[in-house]
Amino acid sequence: MGNKDLVLLVLIAVCVFEGCYCKTVTYDHRALVIDGKRRVLQSGSIHYPRSMPEVWPEIIRKSKEGGLDVIETYVFWNNHEPVRGEYYFEGRFDLVRFVKTVQEAGLLVHLRIGPYACAEWNYGGFPVWLHFIPGIQFRTTNDLFKNEMKRFLAKIVSLMKDADLFASQGGPIILAQVENEYGNVEWAYGVGGELYVKWAAETAVSLNTSVPWVMCQQEDAPDPIINTCNGFYCDRFTPNSPSKPKMWTENYSGWFLAFGNAIPYRPVEDLAFSVARFFETGGTFQNYYMYFGGTNFERTAGGPLVATSYDYDAPIDEYGFIRQPKWGHLRDLHKAIKQCEEFLISSDPTYLQLGKNLEAHIYYRTSNKCAAFLANFDSSLDANVTFNGNSYFLPAWSVSILPDCKNVIFNTAKVVSQRNLHGVSFSGTTSVNEFSLASSAWSWYKEEVGVSSNHSFIKPGLLEQINTTKDNSDYLWYTTSINVKESIAPGQEKEAFLHIGSLGHAALVFVNKRLVGFGFGNHEDASFNLSEKISLNQGDNTLDILSMMVGLQNYGPWFDIAGAGIYSVILADLKKSSKDDLSSGVWTYQVGVEGEYIGLDKISLANSSLWIQGNRLPINRSLIWYKVSGCR
Repeated sequence: MGNKDLVLLVLIAVCVFEGCYCKTVTYDHRALVIDGKRRVLQSGSIHYPRSMPEVWPEIIRKSKEGGLDVIETYVFWNNHEPVRGEYYFEGRFDLVRFVKTVQEAGLLVHLRIGPYACAEWNYGGFPVWLHFIPGIQFRTTNDLFKNEMKRFLAKIVSLMKDADLFASQGGPIILAQVENEYGNVEWAYGVGGELYVKWAAETAVSLNTSVPWVMCQQEDAPDPIINTCNGFYCDRFTPNSPSKPKMWTENYSGWFLAFGNAIPYRPVEDLAFSVARFFETGGTFQNYYMYFGGTNFERTAGGPLVATSYDYDAPIDEYGFIRQPKWGHLRDLHKAIKQCEEFLISSDPTYLQLGKNLEAHIYYRTSNKCAAFLANFDSSLDANVTFNGNSYFLPAWSVSILPDCKNVIFNTAKVVSQRNLHGVSFSGTTSVNEFSLASSAWSWYKEEVGVSSNHSFIKPGLLEQINTTKDNSDYLWYTTSINVKESIAPGQEKEAFLHIGSLGHAALVFVNKRLVGFGFGNHEDASFNLSEKISLNQGDNTLDILSMMVGLQNYGPWFDIAGAGIYSVILADLKKSSKDDLSSGVWTYQVGVEGEYIGLDKISLANSSLWIQGNRLPINRSLIWYKVSGCR
């Protein structure tokens, strides 16, 4: 054996044992081309901060067993750079560790750097300090914004290069994304939006990642950027250039949960239909958003009013358990599509009309060898069709896959995968859906109503909440005094109507420290109005409003300047038909509640004497902190 052979043998050994890929990645009109070969790829979104590093390997393993080739994730700027110029890549935010964990499992990575993410993530992933740079405008031709964006893009690319994680370095990253769904809002930015798209594309390419870049939902993505589809169905999507492959970056396995809304659910039959139709009509890369959704820990959930659960009705549920039959049915679908891969990458599809709402797409490898997809896209009527001299039954809204143009190995509407068994016990004790704690396990702390002198300040007029709190807390106290000058008979009170206007997201209203009203918006419209009949004493009365936010806005044109908090407070006299506008008066403010200043949310105070314990929990009371600990 010569020296060259020995070096080659050592290199192969390193690749095998360290997960080396040693790939080049390009594309043509049919597919991504990896090491000179077109690939058909199934992908799934897993966001590293929505789970713990300790469980990443298990979630990724289950994803691989489910038939995925690629893991897709956003990069979350606000948590990686919480303070301008100060970076954080530890714990749940250890991006390098996550990518390496995917690599160790033998899977590839699509890194969606953005840095705008949306993702139902607080502020769409932008750091709040960005908002306070004088003169800045987000996502347009504003030099202040572009400089910060380019700096962060370069930081992430450099981080990946230093860890040898791009495909050309032997790493798993085969794709990168710049921006995110900008095409949905580009109209609002006018010419500045068009120029920004070109700048973002040029900036991404200049970073020399050696892998293709994509822009999702971006019809005007300039070459060589690949424009991709997001949506529940993308079979009718066509790239903006005949030289680009048909790619689907977000196929919604369900939807996110917002407070007050129904728990989202997408039948696996429909999800499988959408996937099969996409590959039937020429697609070769498809990604589930989400494959594992996880949890919005701490204050990472975007807004308004997005829940902490990010389960997304995904094939792997919020807790990391396989969700059947969704996981199993999709696994079987992936196997069926893989059996057609050599045909899918060899030719463009040949279309054949089989009847009304009935069609076939055939892929030829040679003149007498083919694979076929038979589709019935009627939503209610089953059908029998004749194809290639044989008769086939097609249920409504289904696709049958024939890897040899003869035998059906999978139909999207026929679910044969096992179902979840509800109520299964672990160790013969607690069931999956049961978790009860005795009342004695709880402790509590009573928050006082209103501001404290230690943390308060006085300003004329009503302050906008985000500019006041700078997202350091979800809470802002608005406090003022209402003086009743007229005489009131002993034991009597003056009745009035209090009208409050808020930009969102919720508010508790107290008069003389007693709760008199609660108002809230919803995810679609966070603003609300609250009108309550109140009783006032002669002399001074206190009005305390606790305005609450549930995540900063994360989506829409100019979302970064969306406001929150109280903007109008009017007191109407019932007897005199007069109104007193309190909005421009003097108000006392406090950012955050007292429990936050004490640190009640910190583990270090879990056993503090500040917590009260007992068998009788305070219920139906406002401003109570509750704490419990336990295990299954």
